[in-house]
Amino acid sequence: MSAAPELISPRSPRVSAARRLARRNFRGKERLFLAEGPQAVREAAGHKDTLVELFVTVEAAERYADIVGEARAVGARVHLAAEDVIADISTTVTPQGLVGICRFLDTPFEEILAARPKLVAVLANVRDPGNAGTVLRCADAAGAEAVVLTDASVDLYNPKAVRASVGSLFHLPVAVGVPVEEAVEGLRRAGVRILAADGAGTDDLDAELDKGTMGGPTAWVFGNEAWGLPEETRALTDAVVRVPIHGKAESLNLATAAAVCLYASARAQRAPGGCRSVTENQ
Repeated sequence: MSAAPELISPRSPRVSAARRLARRNFRGKERLFLAEGPQAVREAAGHKDTLVELFVTVEAAERYADIVGEARAVGARVHLAAEDVIADISTTVTPQGLVGICRFLDTPFEEILAARPKLVAVLANVRDPGNAGTVLRCADAAGAEAVVLTDASVDLYNPKAVRASVGSLFHLPVAVGVPVEEAVEGLRRAGVRILAADGAGTDDLDAELDKGTMGGPTAWVFGNEAWGLPEETRALTDAVVRVPIHGKAESLNLATAAAVCLYASARAQRAPGGCRSVTENQ
């Protein structure tokens, strides 16, 4: 027989505290954020010292018994909750029955530099949380070692950004609140070439690949969804590169362009003579 839900009222103090984390100022104050759905909660449970609490319906607790077990194993407090409680905490239209509360996990920029990364995505003034999360996911898939969000970019822990990352938030170091000038200068000192991705770029991505200039450590700077990168930011970089449009499309959206650029670098770095092939064969 299934256990009855413990938290039957959305007015419970613990539910109220969780609900407030949908707002940026409360997230920043508590240094906690929401992770919704089985994929995000599973990733959080597998990330050291991250998952603090888990709210789960009886049905979801039975369906995802392994995730609930992992949550308990890492010391998270697990609450069986009525469906209306989950709906009250959740920021999605159709909740999946699990909502986790997690500790912030951003990495100091100095630690990222000390690790000598070979592929980095820098989000400069990216305001849409869905785009930010999707670029993070693309960076993870392409094998990037880090993502940097500048001080003018969206909150990394916005629920929409967390969902759009599909767990990648828990996979690679992310620095937040870094001024773009500091990000570029720090990465350059670490031996990283800085490329700006911009549709009006003077350099063509295909030409860069043909010239063999993409095999070294690289950071891609991606700009705002609507107006791209300002001239002062482009001037900081080593080259401004455009993704060629071979068909009739006017342009690519931010996440698609980021995926193309990051994968181009990943392939070049893994080719004979690329920085990854040299390093990995030592």
